[in-house]
Amino acid sequence: MALLGALGASTATAQTPLPVPKGPVVLTVTGQIDVRNRGAQAVFDLPMLEGLPQHRFTTETPWDDRPVTFSGPRLRDLLAAVRAQGRQLRATALNDYRVVIPIEDAQRFDVIIATRKNGAPMSVRDKGPLFIVYPFDSDPALKDKRYYERSIWQLKSIDVE
Repeated sequence: MALLGALGASTATAQTPLPVPKGPVVLTVTGQIDVRNRGAQAVFDLPMLEGLPQHRFTTETPWDDRPVTFSGPRLRDLLAAVRAQGRQLRATALNDYRVVIPIEDAQRFDVIIATRKNGAPMSVRDKGPLFIVYPFDSDPALKDKRYYERSIWQLKSIDVE
């Protein structure tokens, strides 16, 4: 319930039903969500994610030798679109790597689900097609192992707990 109050005014998409994906599903959201479009799931193709408000930032990462510009929807906007409730997110990558992200991170930081790196879609080989990225250069506290570990690439699903 606390998440609803914090995110309630962030997007109008939380009030509208999700369309059905027309292309390949790139992200599946499950768990404590109130908006679904496939059974107990909210599934997104790339155009649906790109239909959410888009944001970008340039930041240094531990994985690149120079600053990189990432763009995509903010994690908080995705959570608002599915009317997520809960305290944490269990994110899973294509290779089944899993990480737990406190929902508070989505409220506190401008975390994005990157769909593009330096303006281009990301291939699986280049950590895509989706990559949860923190704006590391925006706050010295983000240059910490715990936030680097929460930056999951090749993201395929999020379970809201």
